[in-house]
Amino acid sequence: MADAVSGTESLREKLKAVLGEGLLLTAQEDMQRYCSDWHGDVKSSAVAVIRPRSTEDVSAAVRACAELGLAIIPQGGNTGLVLGGTPDDPARQVVMSLERMNAIRAIDADDFSAVVEAGCILSEFKDAVAEQGMFFPLSLGAQGSCRMGGNVSTNAGGINVLRYGMTRELVLGLEVVLPDGTIWNGLSTLRKDNRGVDLKQLFIGAEGTLGIITAVSVKLYPNPEHVETALLGLSSLDDAIKLYRRARRECCDLMSAFEFMPPVAFTLAIEAIPDLKMPIAGDYPAYVLMEISGSGLVDTADLMGRFLEGVMEDGLVLDGVIASSRAQAQSLWLFREGMNEGQALRGAHMRTDISVPLSKLAEFVAEAEAELHAKLPECLSVSYGHVGDGNVHLNVLPPDGSSREERDAYIYKSKVLVNEVLDRYVGSISAEHGIGRLKRSDFEARLPEVQRTMIMNLKKAFDPEFRMNPGCQITLQADS
Repeated sequence: MADAVSGTESLREKLKAVLGEGLLLTAQEDMQRYCSDWHGDVKSSAVAVIRPRSTEDVSAAVRACAELGLAIIPQGGNTGLVLGGTPDDPARQVVMSLERMNAIRAIDADDFSAVVEAGCILSEFKDAVAEQGMFFPLSLGAQGSCRMGGNVSTNAGGINVLRYGMTRELVLGLEVVLPDGTIWNGLSTLRKDNRGVDLKQLFIGAEGTLGIITAVSVKLYPNPEHVETALLGLSSLDDAIKLYRRARRECCDLMSAFEFMPPVAFTLAIEAIPDLKMPIAGDYPAYVLMEISGSGLVDTADLMGRFLEGVMEDGLVLDGVIASSRAQAQSLWLFREGMNEGQALRGAHMRTDISVPLSKLAEFVAEAEAELHAKLPECLSVSYGHVGDGNVHLNVLPPDGSSREERDAYIYKSKVLVNEVLDRYVGSISAEHGIGRLKRSDFEARLPEVQRTMIMNLKKAFDPEFRMNPGCQITLQADS
């Protein structure tokens, strides 16, 4: 143990000699928040936390770590849910936090584009863009903490995927520090550029395993001046799917969000935010939070009104409320966001982020929940999600009073049950959160050999010493 401590201190002193103390955190109390996951379920440590101020700092730090044989765990806002930014080998890893690199380099309203550094908080970037009459559509529950580089590295999803796509579809270019310290400047804002392989796509969703994203150029859109938000009560998830199909045809591309929530969502949200009041008097088996938006000459209020009149006349929607103001709309969205906080308040639980073909979503949820109820009747299943993109979060909450050991057992058993059903539907174990370390074994167990070979070859080409976020996504050995 003494030798290990001595070795760690020696590495820290060597890093300080090269980088200076201003870029480093080495005291355990200072590193703690960088070495724990978002929910606080996993706590670790590291040789140091490096906090660069510029792309050149990142390059110098990467070179220094290479000379010392240290692996690097890139980190943005540390809001990930799959342990992608959490170190797991404290004696040989450093955390590279991009939080100081938070500048917005350019916003070009005429070009409908912007260039922003990786450490910029998503909500702050969105606000800056809005001040210039533009809109960046990525919208996440953690947008007040998550950072742009992490969003790109995990190919983040969120509530607006239905209309604007995943993060991948919003990125125009990247600046990346490669594993040897080389800086690749690919910050183009061109919409059409067919000059060979689109290299930026290799880093989007790679979770820092191929390089460190330091800046990103993105698409902007006209600010949606007219937004209509409605909370609707329905008789089943199956009816929610039918409603989505109809809304997709009648509201077309103006529909920006379509979220499904079960009745327990409101209970959980109110547990987390006691001031919330139920906006619908009745109690319904299923709820949909729907939003359409537009700008210019588009009359979204008329469209929403006519659409809801039709579906209520046909009995597809049983009850509903349309927000009369932005403040009321935000209150409706608090139920969607608060339910996540309510689940966290109930302790460690099984969280999923899965997708199936949209046509099979209701059937999958019914089958998975039936299996869980039959084999783990004491647990509470909570299914909710984005519906329009086939993404459902089927979470399982162990009974109150369960010990941590009991909770871990429930989490493992429920994960196995849900994944078995998911495999029958040929779905994905990760729709938007990534793989990280938490889902690595499940990912590898389902990885076709051809795909594994391609991933290994790509990793070896970029990072032959396997120093970039080792253990994230896939288990690889440098001599394999």
